[in-house]
Amino acid sequence: MNYYYSKEIEMPFNDVRQLVEERLKESGFGIVSEIDIHDKFKEKLGIEFRKYKILGACSPKYAFEAISNEEHIGLMLPCNVVLQEKAANRIEVSVIDPIASMQAVENESLGKTAEEIRKKLMEFIDGL
Repeated sequence: MNYYYSKEIEMPFNDVRQLVEERLKESGFGIVSEIDIHDKFKEKLGIEFRKYKILGACSPKYAFEAISNEEHIGLMLPCNVVLQEKAANRIEVSVIDPIASMQAVENESLGKTAEEIRKKLMEFIDGL
């Protein structure tokens, strides 16, 4: 089982970033955090690295359901979405598979929530 689902898009990185935010919003998710790996590696390590961003996507409804059923599940939230430049104007967008990531948590009540989130995230990727 893969732990992620992805799709490559041919357009400029910043345009993909904007598209991802718009489509996530349409799917009921908002971006609550953003880490620019390219900038951090340059700043902290002096390394030039490809464009790579980690977006923390959150659906308050699903976050509430998950935390209500498992108080420490916040350690696995938000759902990460990765944008990485594979070549000029060829960007891969990946999302975590919540089923795979939550297998380590022994709490069956999370199953339904994880299934719903997985469906929404897969539809989001397919719709890009």
